[in-house]
Amino acid sequence: MQRACPVSRTAALRLSLLAGAAAAALTITSGAAAAQDVPPPPPADGLGPNAVYLEADTATRNGDVITAAGGEQRVLARFRNSTLRAGRLAYDTNLGLATADDRVEFTDPEGNVVFASHLELDSDLRAGVAVDFATRFRNGASLMAATAVRRSENVNELNYALFTPCPICDDEGRPKQPSIAIQAEKVVQDEELRAVLYRNAVFRVGGVPVFYLPVFAHPDPTVERASGFLVPTPSYDEGRGLSLEVPYLQVVSPSEDWLISPQLNTEVAPLLNLQWRRRFGDGTIVMRGGYTYERNFGDFDLDGDGDAESNVRFGDRTSRSYLLGYGRFDPAGPWRWGFTAEQTSDKTLFDRYDVRDPYQDNGLYYGDQRRLISQAYVERQTQRSYLSIAAFHIQSLRLDPRFAATDFRDARGFKVFEDEGTLPLVAPLVEARWEPDGPVFGGRLRLRGSAASLYRDEFVGSPVLRPEAIPPGNPPGLPGVDSRRVSGQAEWRRALVSPLGVRWEPFVDVRADLYSIGDLPPMLGLETEAFSRGRATAGLDVSYPLIRRMGHDADLILEPMAQFSVSTDPDLDPRIPNEDSQTLELDESSLFRIDRFPGHDLLEGGLRFTAGARATLRWGQGRQASLFVGRSLRDADEPAFLTAAVDDPARLYDPTGLADGASDWVVQGAFSASEGVRGWAHATIDSSGDVRRAEAAIDGRWGRRNLASVSYIVDRSNPVAGPENRNYEFVQLTGQQFVYGNWGVAASGIADLERDIVIRSEVGLLFDDDCFRFELGWRRDNTRVRPSGPSEGLYIRLNLATFGGTG
Repeated sequence: MQRACPVSRTAALRLSLLAGAAAAALTITSGAAAAQDVPPPPPADGLGPNAVYLEADTATRNGDVITAAGGEQRVLARFRNSTLRAGRLAYDTNLGLATADDRVEFTDPEGNVVFASHLELDSDLRAGVAVDFATRFRNGASLMAATAVRRSENVNELNYALFTPCPICDDEGRPKQPSIAIQAEKVVQDEELRAVLYRNAVFRVGGVPVFYLPVFAHPDPTVERASGFLVPTPSYDEGRGLSLEVPYLQVVSPSEDWLISPQLNTEVAPLLNLQWRRRFGDGTIVMRGGYTYERNFGDFDLDGDGDAESNVRFGDRTSRSYLLGYGRFDPAGPWRWGFTAEQTSDKTLFDRYDVRDPYQDNGLYYGDQRRLISQAYVERQTQRSYLSIAAFHIQSLRLDPRFAATDFRDARGFKVFEDEGTLPLVAPLVEARWEPDGPVFGGRLRLRGSAASLYRDEFVGSPVLRPEAIPPGNPPGLPGVDSRRVSGQAEWRRALVSPLGVRWEPFVDVRADLYSIGDLPPMLGLETEAFSRGRATAGLDVSYPLIRRMGHDADLILEPMAQFSVSTDPDLDPRIPNEDSQTLELDESSLFRIDRFPGHDLLEGGLRFTAGARATLRWGQGRQASLFVGRSLRDADEPAFLTAAVDDPARLYDPTGLADGASDWVVQGAFSASEGVRGWAHATIDSSGDVRRAEAAIDGRWGRRNLASVSYIVDRSNPVAGPENRNYEFVQLTGQQFVYGNWGVAASGIADLERDIVIRSEVGLLFDDDCFRFELGWRRDNTRVRPSGPSEGLYIRLNLATFGGTG
């Protein structure tokens, strides 16, 4: 049997007995394409349907049959956009039949290659008979068999066959033992059943048999999806014990399927996970859910001695469940719509049962980490306009920061979570934009509109309410403040470039807001209040990019930029809640915006001057480094941007970096020193030189598979100490290093530098040869939201090329 790499005759005979899981491909060559009732494309080789191009030492023709033979150079035949090489061949131009012997190599129109010592092709360019058959697929997988026979129109048979998704030759072309393979005495592909059947199948790892099945079957490779079991996922948790998730896929139709995935646990009742997917002509619906009937379990102080007992179970058995679903529909035309439905009965259910990927971004608005969002929305988009209308509700799974000092537990030892009554119901939220077709006064005009209604059940003070609207002492029983807003904005800009290359961009911006506020604290003497505000801005952006050559393969680009603007008084009424402008990421892109706050509730006015400069050095092949420094100045301070400490409304601080007349410095840089090393950093620094916020990351790769990355993030925007202080500082590391061949080590970890603990870490041994990856290691999870305290134990990850894995 011929192979894709040179081998000895002994090795060839030994490997010819290897067999194949997706052996399917006995539809050798273009079976899948030929099975479709689609006329073949015109030949790329320029030959007619019955024409043959032949290169051979000797060739004869007897009627319709052409016979050719070669010496050291094999016969080359091209016909019907296919190529056949062999020591000897015969081809019937009338019937389209070909027979080849001696070092046969056949390449079909789709690029698949078949090797054999003897090969017979029928008129559909399918192998009728092949001896010492071997083929390599475009994805790198290989299939080999002692003989391959096409028994009928729908049945193919391989004898003594082997399939492997792994390389069978090393980098120098020498044969090597595939890492994983499936060997079988006989493999039958039934195209009518759309299945591949095995007799005496042996699963091998590194050439060693590890599993045997007298009968085995799986779907035909031409089937995109088929019912059957998927790769099981083992895991361990101190609360659940040993767990095994066994997913089963049930295909209902080409557009619908169910995934039934029970999680079997040794210490607690099973958790049944279900997923339903349905694709429609213009959209998709995916619904996930889970259910169990079990008692509560975790670390709790049941006897009141101040120490939590480990892994206790208490209370009555009850139903516990979750639902995670979404739908997206995009029919023809400018309109599209969708929804998400996310809810759980237990705030720690995802953590207790290790539910995969519960926090996903599937809708128009995102619920953020440890928050679930249920929403409905419609959108309309054209080249010149956009409109969205949405409504949503949020379920929070976050811990209550007021209990940070007691590990977020109450007197009974239960975790205390964020009160969902303080989160708003948003209905509706409207965003709109429109631009005219052509220029207006030589520039671009953009109109924007926005509307929002928010309703709360319970009172929230800072940072939603301004310090002036927070009653002293935060008396209990206050109603939740409701707010409604309608905003309109018009912006005009025109870009001009002088002969010297200076870019001038004058702009005008006009904005108006109308608010209606209800359920304000009664002691303020206010009921439902309606009021409006407006702001007009005019200004100029200027930039002057300069470039200088720095040697034969390097250049330096300098781009100074500035903005001057003047605005009317923004009229920041203290009764307006701050719902959408609580956080501000001041960076290179936002520093020069007219409205630097991400929402509408806070806006800037007065006289402003913003300046910055970017320097970029480029050298070699794609290597570069850049640095940006900038700052903004305003004619007066803005005390309305100050926020009151939640636990002490009399103490104010600036979380934005914009309350003073001089903003924070913005420093931002990135570099790509080589193909394997790159990094970036961003920081905002206040006037005293203290870092308010910073992020940095470096990624490195060396060798072919070794890699490491480290990232750092810090937030010091709240200088007021107390239980509501949410400053943080984290560092995260991950990497893998191969030590010997395909063997290496992998490690990762996240450290909370603010609390001086490692909140998640793992270290393990790995084997990876590009088609088979196995990891065995030790993991510790010290995430504080866990009800059962830290969890630690072994982890196993297995990923097999073609067959999938456990993640």
